[in-house]
Amino acid sequence: MASGSPERQLPVTARTRHRRLREQGSLDRDRLDAIPDAGFVCHLGVTVDGDLLVVPTVYGTDGSTLYFHGSVASRSLVASPTATVCVTVTHVDGLVLARSVFEHGVNYRSAMIFGTPRPVTDPDEKLAGLRCPTEQATPGQWDYARRPDRRELAATALLALRLDEASVKIRTGAPDDGDSEDTRLGLWAGVLPLRATWGELEPDPLLPAGVEAPAHLTKRVGTAAN
Repeated sequence: MASGSPERQLPVTARTRHRRLREQGSLDRDRLDAIPDAGFVCHLGVTVDGDLLVVPTVYGTDGSTLYFHGSVASRSLVASPTATVCVTVTHVDGLVLARSVFEHGVNYRSAMIFGTPRPVTDPDEKLAGLRCPTEQATPGQWDYARRPDRRELAATALLALRLDEASVKIRTGAPDDGDSEDTRLGLWAGVLPLRATWGELEPDPLLPAGVEAPAHLTKRVGTAAN
């Protein structure tokens, strides 16, 4: 799945070369950018004390860098700046239901991003970096809620990972057995799409009477989540 102009192509490395299902792979940088843009939870893979950890982590991106954060006591975040990590973002778009179980599959968009993250220590960059996951998950919330104070910033580890080395795979469309002998079985085949939407707001039980939800939250009710 090679597309896009040469200057917008991802480099091929030993870690990102597509070895299986090459037709689902893409070197298009625009396709890479679209995958983290559409979500806010990734899985951070890192080796800590000889053990492999895969940690679900909230992230944000500014288009060239992925920012993710957590407690300074987090083993994965403490180890990450000294180790190569693999950050994976995946979106499931539907189940591909074929005539045989062997041909079943999933329509999806996935990016695996490799590199050694950089700890963010500059106060201004740290605030800007923390804004990324907040705004990516809930646009408008950074300006609405109280921002981190010095104590909270000191208790938060923020890592920055460049989107320079990545493997992208995307699957779309119908099952692959439409021209096989299994069509004689007379079974239904196709795609069961998955559509995630934001539900109705659930107020904090301790919320004082008269405090209304802000517009940037109410307008997301019923909209697509990715």
